[in-house]
Amino acid sequence: MYRFLIYLLLPTLLISLTRCKTSSNATAKAGKPIRVLVVGGGTSHNFGMWYRNVDGQTLSRDGFATVNYVGDPDSMLTYLPQTDVLYLSNNRPITNPAVRQAIMDHANAGKGLLIAHAAMWYNWKDWPEYNQNLVSGGTRKHDKYGPFDVTVTDTQHPITKGVEQKFSLKDERYYYIPDPAGPGITVLASSSLSPSDPVYPSVFVVNHPKARIVGLALGHDAESHNLPVYQTLLRNSVAWAGRR
Repeated sequence: MYRFLIYLLLPTLLISLTRCKTSSNATAKAGKPIRVLVVGGGTSHNFGMWYRNVDGQTLSRDGFATVNYVGDPDSMLTYLPQTDVLYLSNNRPITNPAVRQAIMDHANAGKGLLIAHAAMWYNWKDWPEYNQNLVSGGTRKHDKYGPFDVTVTDTQHPITKGVEQKFSLKDERYYYIPDPAGPGITVLASSSLSPSDPVYPSVFVVNHPKARIVGLALGHDAESHNLPVYQTLLRNSVAWAGRR
């Protein structure tokens, strides 16, 4: 009788144990911090204040991510092998061929990139592959610093989850133009000054064949970085790029 009951209950016990193990593994994976490398440095922006300090705190909060920051692009070589999401905010020149190749290798390995604000510029005339293949375009101009509206155009994407459909902020409104020779982009949010003004992408994903790449045109100073809506976009971008 007891042997019969054991045989009867054994499949149920095995299923329960398997579900517990799977659930435990999934929880552990989901709870593991995303490894982020923030690269700053250059002109016209306080990279240390807004990208190292404020964004670093935003991403580190609640164990969401572990963050390393470098102001010298050559230092990327030390951290990139252990990085899930490379967060480029710099307009400081990247001249080292080994660093350039490491960035491309990071993308081609299917890892994440967040290309923010100043890093979206056409900074390197001798490295056109960066803008064409990773940014799928770029900007050479922006409006004078001031207020403008941002409208979420894709409310279903994970990056825009929890983001109000329309918000205002003070920033440099970048004139991002897609490159027809690039992999293309999917626009998630756009900016405008008035109904008759040209509309430019503010948040988008690059349709890279391997990497998950996010373009975030916002981020000049405190008027962006301290906003809860910006912080939500930042964390969502890193989560999506890091495949979480």
